Amino acid sequence: MSKVPKRKKNIEENPYRRLSPFEKETIINFNKGEEEASIFTYEKTWQKHLETRFGIKPDFTNSAGGRSYTINKNRIMKPRAPLSKKKKVARKDLIKKSKESV
Repeated sequence: MSKVPKRKKNIEENPYRRLSPFEKETIINFNKGEEEASIFTYEKTWQKHLETRFGIKPDFTNSAGGRSYTINKNRIMKPRAPLSKKKKVARKDLIKKSKESV
């Protein structure tokens, strides 16, 4: 039996390996005019999070490993402004009082 020579991996077969960390971006398009937000990412942790936590399947996957998702905006938490020191103290006092009453 003759051995089959190992095939050399062609860089063109996996262009994801050629992308720099700056090119492996995550883009979130969230605007008031649409009911849904679109997310495009190369980041594997984001992809896993969107697919397992939210149960969404990618709309498409490109040859470089990027995936695009669409999600209803109601499922995304809106950012909140940081609390002032005064509000933080008031919140701590409220929690302390509620613990004492239990």
